[in-house]
Amino acid sequence: MKLNIALLAGDGIGPEVIDQAVKVSDAIAQKFGHEITWKPALTGAAAIDAVGEPYPDSTHEICKNADAVLFGAIGHPKYDNDPSAPVRPEQGLLKMRKALGLFANVRPTFTFPSLLDKSPLKRERIEGTDLVFLRELTGGIYFGEKGRKDGGDTAFDNCVYTREEVQRLAKKGFELAMTRSKKLCCVDKANVLETSRLWRETVQAMEKDYPEVEVSYEFVDAVAMRLVQWPNSYDVLITENLFGDILTDEASVISGSMGLMPSASMGAEVSLFEPIHGSYPQATGLNIANPMATVLSAAMMFENFGLMEEGKAMRDAVNKALEAGVVTEDLANGGKAYGTKEVGDWLAANI
Repeated sequence: MKLNIALLAGDGIGPEVIDQAVKVSDAIAQKFGHEITWKPALTGAAAIDAVGEPYPDSTHEICKNADAVLFGAIGHPKYDNDPSAPVRPEQGLLKMRKALGLFANVRPTFTFPSLLDKSPLKRERIEGTDLVFLRELTGGIYFGEKGRKDGGDTAFDNCVYTREEVQRLAKKGFELAMTRSKKLCCVDKANVLETSRLWRETVQAMEKDYPEVEVSYEFVDAVAMRLVQWPNSYDVLITENLFGDILTDEASVISGSMGLMPSASMGAEVSLFEPIHGSYPQATGLNIANPMATVLSAAMMFENFGLMEEGKAMRDAVNKALEAGVVTEDLANGGKAYGTKEVGDWLAANI
């Protein structure tokens, strides 16, 4: 297969972890006889510094014409520490999601047998956890009207959803549940929010089309509690943008490190694959960032192309590295810590 992949390294540790994902992906391509053409493009703070825009038109052209996008991370302290900055890296991320129609963020959370005791939660609570969040990505409070009034003393952010936005996200949730254990949880705050009541009634109306799926409805605060009590009671969860942003970060620590969890943002034409961690600017250039989440994101990318054996080979290599202790400092736990590049080299060589 010939693959044309847009490569958006971004900021901070993004370029370092992306380099390793490219290295491992190229090893997969060589092993299985594929051809990958990588098309680098600027985004985030790096793009602002270069052209004054966090998601330039030139980057969008590369992304929309690609088979997929492999993305690192965005963010820089000079913008994080300046709330009055007129242009911010995160604006580029939101613009990209909207422009590419990336409406469904897929965030798996699973455990690694060799790391069960590294989780902040007890082994008996997390063993067997294998859940997936589908977060709506282009609507809600992040994209609603926002502003100030009363001379700047009052601020507002409007949360708006359409039934169509809910239906297209829920449809992916039902379809995913059918491939797994046929359990779907709709996460909302329907006792308080009108948008959540729209979510709940829309999903309820869709149940008849998926009679085999067992659907539950839970308030977001209850799910936040149960994620640390009984995470393995969940399978597929669907929710709106803000709730999903918060809950997926909470779920990410179950595995023992945010540096291990991949994600995908699915659109009608093109999909984007990225690690869930941020740009971690303090580690930039130190060769200490964990590249495994980015490698596993690339594995999701291969599987999205139907190349299941290739994705499994990448995941198997990561599991072998974890079992062998070939890990960066976040997982070394007092033992030998390998560098970002050394972990990438080991994974590529193993493949």
